[in-house]
Amino acid sequence: MTMSDEPAGAMHVLSEFQCLELLASRDLGRVSLVLGDQPEIFPVNYTTDGDIVIFRTSSSAKLAKVTSGRISFEVDDWNATTGVGWSVMVKGVAQEVTSGVDPFAAALRSHPIQALAPGERQQWIAIYPSEISGRRFHRLPTAPRSNG
Repeated sequence: MTMSDEPAGAMHVLSEFQCLELLASRDLGRVSLVLGDQPEIFPVNYTTDGDIVIFRTSSSAKLAKVTSGRISFEVDDWNATTGVGWSVMVKGVAQEVTSGVDPFAAALRSHPIQALAPGERQQWIAIYPSEISGRRFHRLPTAPRSNG
């Protein structure tokens, strides 16, 4: 079933394959983790290697602590013209792959990641998923708002 076949207002659970396609189609997502007793969410530029999400951060940033527990990663999109929106969630564990000398860590670091925000990002983090899920919905487009 394609998006145009789905009725407006329908919520569609995505297959893992569809989730991976959407995940690979973007380069900006959000990492969610708990630091101390507070939830934190950080936008990151990322890339993928199959089902693995890879991003870079500064070793002095809060995100450098992501390898100490379970984390979530989310990417989404909304098109107001077509009324189509989707969200993909990756839950798993993060591992630093900055200095790994094995071929797999080196291959993960070979993926280009273009950071939008300024600053050095010398620490490479890979998120190894335990669960990938996603949803897509179709809503009737709304009329543009007037400012008057």
